[in-house]
Amino acid sequence: MSSSAAVSPLPLPPLSAIILAAGEGSRMRSERPKPLHRLCGRPMLMYVLDSLAEARPQVAVIVVGHKGDWVTKKVQEHAQNIAVEFVEQQVQRGTGDATQVGLVGLEDDSEEEDVLVLPGDAPLLRPGTIAQLVEQHRSSGAAATMLSAVIDDPTGYGRVLRGKDDRVARIVEQRDATEEELLVQEVNTSIYVFRRSLLAPALRRIEPDNSQGEYYLTDVVGVLNSAGHRVEAVVVADAAEVQGINDRAQLAAAEAELRRRTNEGLLRSGVTMVDPSAVYVDTTVFVGTDVTLFPGVILQGSTVIGSGSEIGPNTRLVDTVVGDGSLVQASTAVNALIGDRCVVGPYASLGPGDQLASDSVTGPFYNGSSEL
Repeated sequence: MSSSAAVSPLPLPPLSAIILAAGEGSRMRSERPKPLHRLCGRPMLMYVLDSLAEARPQVAVIVVGHKGDWVTKKVQEHAQNIAVEFVEQQVQRGTGDATQVGLVGLEDDSEEEDVLVLPGDAPLLRPGTIAQLVEQHRSSGAAATMLSAVIDDPTGYGRVLRGKDDRVARIVEQRDATEEELLVQEVNTSIYVFRRSLLAPALRRIEPDNSQGEYYLTDVVGVLNSAGHRVEAVVVADAAEVQGINDRAQLAAAEAELRRRTNEGLLRSGVTMVDPSAVYVDTTVFVGTDVTLFPGVILQGSTVIGSGSEIGPNTRLVDTVVGDGSLVQASTAVNALIGDRCVVGPYASLGPGDQLASDSVTGPFYNGSSEL
């Protein structure tokens, strides 16, 4: 028997998340709130919630503002694997103020916890990246740990300024930086983990003494450093992963990346694509094994494709179920049901409620009321 008892590891502090989604997103030129712009069939904000999967916070508090009721309703319509709360930032006074509002949504008796803060417009974040950030924060014992990126052209980003022992000293925004500071290529991604017991008092010490007259969450880093607390940074391996969405061009670029990831996942799961660059599959779609997707295929919404089916070329299916072993070519279907071993098209058009029994064949003149 050992002379010394095994030492049990200390329990990890609880983790909560605050997602900042109150901004208007005026550069999107849209009536739709920025967090609700869709990528691959889902609102942008849902992908941010997905990124929390491996870190597993107890709750995610979403700070809403511009058209907050719309954002709240849409998020509640989508299933998620995490408890979600909503708080409103009535006046948009910066990310520091939004974070303070977000803390209101957390339990009052949970001071000894870690708080993950991230923006609602970063849909390319991978769950492993967020989990690594949280793990590094907890293992280092830092007061705060931020996710940073090194990029060739840092124009427009806040610069990460390091001091003694290569620790993060502060973050300076582009518009407030000196010429020397603008040369720094390590940039802020607006993603952090804080010790909650230190975050709240630090937020109370920041001032809107900047060109925007706003309360910057980035200033908390300098406050903590000045008080003698350690701030660490984890440099993300792929800077494209932390790209925020501010306009339609960036939205299109993010959608292209999500579609690439989706198609790669389908290929690895046993789906054949003649030309992956010409196939568009929403992340909400299910595709069985041994399915072949030809160029010009668009699968959207809650579409399900059964095993062994061939879809395309030039076919669009929306909220449609296709059974096993069917062929659908040069056709469209919306909210329809196609059975097993069916042959559909070319040039068939199925509308809401249309159903094809198994082993049915349709021709170019099919109108939804008869089978050829």
